[in-house]
Amino acid sequence: MLAVGVTVAGVAIVGVQFFLAAGEGLARTRAAACEALHPDPVPAAIAKGEAPDFELKDADGKTITLRSQRGHPVLLNFWATWCPPCAEEMPSMERLAAALEGSDIRTLAVSVDENWDLVKKFFARGTRLGVLLDPSRDVPKRFTTEKFPETFLIDAQGRVRHYFISTRDWSKPEVIACLESLR
Repeated sequence: MLAVGVTVAGVAIVGVQFFLAAGEGLARTRAAACEALHPDPVPAAIAKGEAPDFELKDADGKTITLRSQRGHPVLLNFWATWCPPCAEEMPSMERLAAALEGSDIRTLAVSVDENWDLVKKFFARGTRLGVLLDPSRDVPKRFTTEKFPETFLIDAQGRVRHYFISTRDWSKPEVIACLESLR
């Protein structure tokens, strides 16, 4: 009887160690996915502490804040309809938003266009992205950017973890794995 108890305890210990190691391996794999995207260095002004909060309206007039996204990883993209690289990047961002539908990960695309008419024309068939409008360009300045497109990956605690200058293919599987690592 003692031998059976020792065997069961040994199997339980090995099982726990296996699952802990598997979890650590998954976390390392997801973090490696972020590095595979080749992020740029996060600007020093926002590298520590919380990402700058903002309050912007969506196309329905609903006010959205970055703070209200806490608890969820966020892909925050600054773009404009008149920006050729932005227009080139947007289809992959749309595919990402479709792939994330039903998950807790948020995609916010902040347009710096002059008005909603331009944005709605750009998304004539609608979009799954959380599109916000900032014609003043105040919010990108808080993130130390004035060029477009630029994208920030923000973790569930509200910290900027990764930063990307210019276009990326946001429909790659590594993007979802990276965003999942930010929970």
